[in-house]
Amino acid sequence: MLKKNILKEKVNILNIGSPLFKETLAFQKVPVTDLNWKPSVLTPELKEALALSTHSKVDQANDTAVKKLMAGKPVLIGMGLAGDVIPNMTPNTILHAGPPITWEKMSGPLRAAIQGALVFEGLAPTLDAAEQLSKSGDILFKSGHDHQTVGPMAGVTSYSMPVFIIENKTFNNSAFCTLNEGLGKVLRYGANNDTVIQKLHWLKQVVYPTLKKALDHIGGIELKPLIAQALHMGDECHNRNKAATSLLIRTLLPAFLSMGFSQKEVQDTLTFINGNDHFFLNLSMPAAKSCLDASAGVKDSSLITVMARNGTDFGIRVSGCPGKWFTAPANIVKGLLFPGYSQDDCNPDIGDSAITETFGIGGFAMAASPAITQFIGGTPEDALAYTQAMYSITLTENPLFSIPNLGFRGAPTGIDLRKVIQLNELPIINTGISHKTAGIGMVGAGIVYPPMACFEKALITLFKP
Repeated sequence: MLKKNILKEKVNILNIGSPLFKETLAFQKVPVTDLNWKPSVLTPELKEALALSTHSKVDQANDTAVKKLMAGKPVLIGMGLAGDVIPNMTPNTILHAGPPITWEKMSGPLRAAIQGALVFEGLAPTLDAAEQLSKSGDILFKSGHDHQTVGPMAGVTSYSMPVFIIENKTFNNSAFCTLNEGLGKVLRYGANNDTVIQKLHWLKQVVYPTLKKALDHIGGIELKPLIAQALHMGDECHNRNKAATSLLIRTLLPAFLSMGFSQKEVQDTLTFINGNDHFFLNLSMPAAKSCLDASAGVKDSSLITVMARNGTDFGIRVSGCPGKWFTAPANIVKGLLFPGYSQDDCNPDIGDSAITETFGIGGFAMAASPAITQFIGGTPEDALAYTQAMYSITLTENPLFSIPNLGFRGAPTGIDLRKVIQLNELPIINTGISHKTAGIGMVGAGIVYPPMACFEKALITLFKP
């Protein structure tokens, strides 16, 4: 029975289809959330692949892969220099975010970050010399994912950069990530002036040795419990890491106070971490990577194990096709831009940080972080709707990553390639936005969806007649 006062009650509208309806309602200041949904149009080839994907062996394979994903126990065991700890790393290797790409096809921010890294390493005296070196063929450009490594935005990791070492204790596999530099003019967004390079040296000379000693003293920090607690404190651990960073400081503080560090060492390190609300991102990412890598290589599984972008292409990997990339041109992020910038200034989607969404946090857990909409645009109602939509394309819910705003329901976890195609529902990603011109840096943050072509290619490859 309808309530008599229904017309006087608050209305929240979910718009599916034409954006005109959302724009009209928004103009009238009516709360409205727009979902990225369109009627599915399947080719005969996709229909055939979907039919083959219904076999019981696929469900069994997904059950195995998801159990591995959920059983992962990522532990921050310490730090090291990339060349000392990352497998097959060489002095002339530069790791980058996203699928493999050549210098000729790289976007402005990725090229700029690589140039900055080459100057940082002392392999080139100037940025111009670094560009010539990059063109020479003497530098090896490789996807970080092929070396168990992830990095936000440009995701550049070079030989002597400090990295976190995360070990998945359940399956004995590791993942790595550099230190987060903070927001603004930083290398990962393609800024590469002298100030940026000097900051990288300072992180290596001051923050790295202090953190390394503290972590060695502690002996390991379990990351999933920190992520779970941060979700209850308003983070989603992709674009909002304020609570997780604070929890990390609490965990580190006893070691800082008991190990005989000088006051300056402790003050400099803690001041930097405390002033960088994104610091924990570079831990949530390799934590996710270590768990997802353990779920890769399950024959017939349609579980997505990687979503990553290099600023030109978007790429995914699927458990049943280990090591194989499926790519398509990256989309432009839509969101809040800094004053003075427009969509014409924005580089296409870039970064490995979508590994968080692949893991079931980030955009998939936005319902836990309504405040994130102040950073990426939208409303708290949008944050709820984004998470709720992701339950339709995932294989399970993670009870450890529970969401208070949804009655402590577990976060949607384990993207199912089949469901993405069948329902025509793409994974949601919240992310930063880099200027397309080399050297400028961050210009905003927002929401982006992967290109459907990645998933279509993967489905046809995995389920062939």
